[in-house]
Amino acid sequence: MHEVENLEKICTQTRRDIVRMVHDVQSGHPGGSLGCVEFLVVLYHKIMRHNPSSFSMDGVGEDLFFLSNGHISPVFYSVLARSGYFPVKELATFRRLNTRLQGHPTTHEGLPGVRIASGSLGQGLSVGIGAALTKKMNGDDCLVYTLHGDGELQEGQIWEAAMYAAGKKVDNIIATVDYNHKQIDGDIDDVLPLGDLTAKWKAFGWEVLHMNGNEVKEVISTLEKAKSLTGAGKPIVIIMKTIMGNGVDFMMGTHKWHGSPPNDEQLALALAQNPETLGDY
Repeated sequence: MHEVENLEKICTQTRRDIVRMVHDVQSGHPGGSLGCVEFLVVLYHKIMRHNPSSFSMDGVGEDLFFLSNGHISPVFYSVLARSGYFPVKELATFRRLNTRLQGHPTTHEGLPGVRIASGSLGQGLSVGIGAALTKKMNGDDCLVYTLHGDGELQEGQIWEAAMYAAGKKVDNIIATVDYNHKQIDGDIDDVLPLGDLTAKWKAFGWEVLHMNGNEVKEVISTLEKAKSLTGAGKPIVIIMKTIMGNGVDFMMGTHKWHGSPPNDEQLALALAQNPETLGDY
């Protein structure tokens, strides 16, 4: 229980980071970032084998993570910083000109923890599969994790990659879909329905798991189960139900906060709902 409580404290602080970062520059994507807090906090602070103090682009002997839906960079940057990849105070440079924390993660600034640029949607699964195959060829038993938005699954490249991974038995990759049912223009069903995702992934030859992505204990147990299923000949996907804007009541469950920053009053309300736990940047 102590471990879960500690992770929940990190989640609360991460939410503070997200709303402050987006507010400070009046730009960014708070909705999806807030919804994926528990997943990324658990992944980096509990599940993955990684070395924040000695980051390398090749990641030999480490688990790798690729953020495919790069617009949720606020949560990614916060989790990286609070995992030790770079100073927490650098979060104050988010989206500033000529800084390492651009709106979408990029590589030419040399930010530790970032291995691919992920502004264009649909590409992260292909990259993850390539990294997973590389690990197999090199005899590296570490795993590859990827995260995708549900709207991103409207990109055809995702399904080409899904077909390839199953066909080539890439069984050292765990992909997760943030299924909050919202995208920038509205509800998924109003923009382009995804149909039965479970049936689709199974038909493509993947092992499919489900979880509530906003419950720390469930995220831990599901990711651990996913790890136990690796090496059995099938790639693994987790369909993760989340609430967009989770943890800030007036942002929850609406696409309107996909890419809208809070004003001063809204920031104060959001911070009041998420008391400081680890110290602000």
